Amino acid sequence: MIRKLKSGYRIYSRKKDPETGKRRNLGTFETKAAAQKHERDIQYFKRH
Repeated sequence: MIRKLKSGYRIYSRKKDPETGKRRNLGTFETKAAAQKHERDIQYFKRH
């Protein structure tokens, strides 16, 4: 999940963290394209 912030775009985990009830921060990026690329990389490594 990518959200727009003042500081750029941030990737959050898809599932909520059971301990905190919030989504885990997976990184902040300057551009939306960079965030989307990193999210694809994350999904790739989750399955390989």
